Amino acid sequence: MNPLEELAQLLAQAVALIGEAASPERLEPLRVKFLGRKSRLSEIMSGLPALPVELRAVTGKQANQFKASVEAALAQRRQVLGVAPAKPALDVTLPGTAVPQGRLHPITRTIEAILGVFQPMGFEVIEGPEAEFAYYNFDALNIPPDHPSRESFDTFFIDTPSPQPAKGPLLLRSHTSPVQVRVMEQRPPPLRIVVPGKVYRPDALDPSHSFMFHQVEGLMVDDRTTFADLKGVLEQCLKALFGAHTRTRFRPHFFPFTEPSAEVDIACAACQGAGCPTCGRKGWLEIMGCGMVHPHVLKAVRYNPAKVQGFAFGMGVERIAMLQYGVKDIRLFFENDLRFLSQF
Repeated sequence: MNPLEELAQLLAQAVALIGEAASPERLEPLRVKFLGRKSRLSEIMSGLPALPVELRAVTGKQANQFKASVEAALAQRRQVLGVAPAKPALDVTLPGTAVPQGRLHPITRTIEAILGVFQPMGFEVIEGPEAEFAYYNFDALNIPPDHPSRESFDTFFIDTPSPQPAKGPLLLRSHTSPVQVRVMEQRPPPLRIVVPGKVYRPDALDPSHSFMFHQVEGLMVDDRTTFADLKGVLEQCLKALFGAHTRTRFRPHFFPFTEPSAEVDIACAACQGAGCPTCGRKGWLEIMGCGMVHPHVLKAVRYNPAKVQGFAFGMGVERIAMLQYGVKDIRLFFENDLRFLSQF
């Protein structure tokens, strides 16, 4: 039989039987018979692909009309029999349920705050590889072959053949300074960059140390940069991060890749420099290292130290975040405890 004729007969039969139903209980079997998964309507719909093209579209349309007509007949008969319409599953008059919202991790927030200080000063944000060659991590940064940081107890070496043997073995970078070298190799001065990223050192895990942490490195090179410029930039950064009244001091230090070098301290916010347990009774907290780029580093990237000079600095993001948010244990940043993270 032609599917169109069969649908017409089925519709007449369905309307007649639904109209004769004497109780609401008799309607559900009729709905299943004419509209259910094993109904003749379902068989006709499944066989549509086998029909001729000219019959396929009109049969599908007629099947949809059949379904709509049967559903209308069922609804009308329910109304006649006094069947109340089903209540909606959702009461739209009730107050809505708040959906928990994600938020930035405190380390991400701190990194963005640091970058937000330097970008208006013209510093470009650059990233580099975490798996690094020993050449970039040590040699080009004027770190001598016998320096303790080259030993396995200070550096994670990757046990795999180096794709570039001339640049030494592969390792997980122990600081973000290798990116300075990579950028200077590719670009002539002047340049200003800040480099955020993860670094790795085999430190014992305790409240103030982790084997993975974050740094933000900075570099500025041109023909007239001085230590006074370095001091002004870093003081501006620390006041932006810790408040306009933050006091700073620069202490002489030694780093192989800068000369002269300095450690930068800020007055303890807890005691305002008077001395307390937070600062070890010293009144000051070490916050970062810095210095003028060593001439040997400039020569390694084919810059002429007689014509250009610059400064570099590096700060630990976790240390700054701990001071800003009053966190006493660095491990809290990496444990993914929502009770801790939801506070930020």
